[in-house]
Amino acid sequence: MASHKRLALAEVRDLALTVLTHFGLGERQAKAVAETMVAGERDGCTSHGIYRLLVCAHTIREGKVVVDAEPEVHDIAPALVRVDGKGGYAQIGFEEGRPILIDKAKRCGIAALAVNNSVHFAALWPEVETLAGDGLVAFAFTPSHAWVAPAGGTAPIFGTNPIAFGWPRPGEHPFVFDFATSAVARGEIELHRREGKPIPLGWGLDPQGQPTTDAGEALAGSMLTFGGHKGSALAAMVELIAGPLIGDLTSADSLAADDGAKASPFGGELIIAIDPAGFLGSAAAEHLARAEHLFEGITAQGARLPSQRRYEARTRSLQEGVLIPARLLDDIQALLDKPLSA
Repeated sequence: MASHKRLALAEVRDLALTVLTHFGLGERQAKAVAETMVAGERDGCTSHGIYRLLVCAHTIREGKVVVDAEPEVHDIAPALVRVDGKGGYAQIGFEEGRPILIDKAKRCGIAALAVNNSVHFAALWPEVETLAGDGLVAFAFTPSHAWVAPAGGTAPIFGTNPIAFGWPRPGEHPFVFDFATSAVARGEIELHRREGKPIPLGWGLDPQGQPTTDAGEALAGSMLTFGGHKGSALAAMVELIAGPLIGDLTSADSLAADDGAKASPFGGELIIAIDPAGFLGSAAAEHLARAEHLFEGITAQGARLPSQRRYEARTRSLQEGVLIPARLLDDIQALLDKPLSA
């Protein structure tokens, strides 16, 4: 275990806040971003944990985040709200829009939130889990940078383009899934590169469009979609509904705006929330309870619900803390010794 160090979640949070504020991120953004990283470590999603401090520090130093951004809300229709993130991290745009989205979904049965002009680096499950905890069924979508080739292609056009879904459960953690439409999250390939490990075939292509097991070559070339043409179709859907539909960037637009800085993606996020009572009225609780038979049918045969591994990891880490690679901690500590300018 000399290669790892055990930290309590409070220590993870303090470390994240120290680095983010050191680089000039405003208090509100720093807290929201840090909580996302803590959640990643807590739930065993290490590619979305404090490894992302390296990514955020670089993005801030490159001037690709407005560190003192104050989101602006536009109430555009009874069931629609748009939040202009003003160049800050998407977490604060979601924070600003969430109570309005909940209110609209409760009043109209269904509502949508567009978070525009924001920097994205994290998974989407924290948003949909929060909304499911509020009793809503939730979907979330966002593009990223054009890193992913379409099925049958050899050049990047899509982002990793995650899709997340949350379903409220009585007396249980919400049912939540979150997956990239790429074969794997880009952070997983980056972690393989850092550790000098090969990646499986099917994750990426080299710059010449040939299959590769070299993480660095895949990062320089193209990632691949999961499920071939099926993942490719879903990736295209995300580009459309979280790009042009909400007046924001596609993944190709985001990469062009990055202009070689290799910072985090910039663009929009679409979140849809449905209140079961809007469809079902007083029968909502009855039908939500009936939905539990589906989950029981899955777990009774030994299969795992998509969010089950995260919740099991959460139980352990709340009691025991988390193991962080010593090399990563050294790299994070080194951030505090670097000049703040790019």
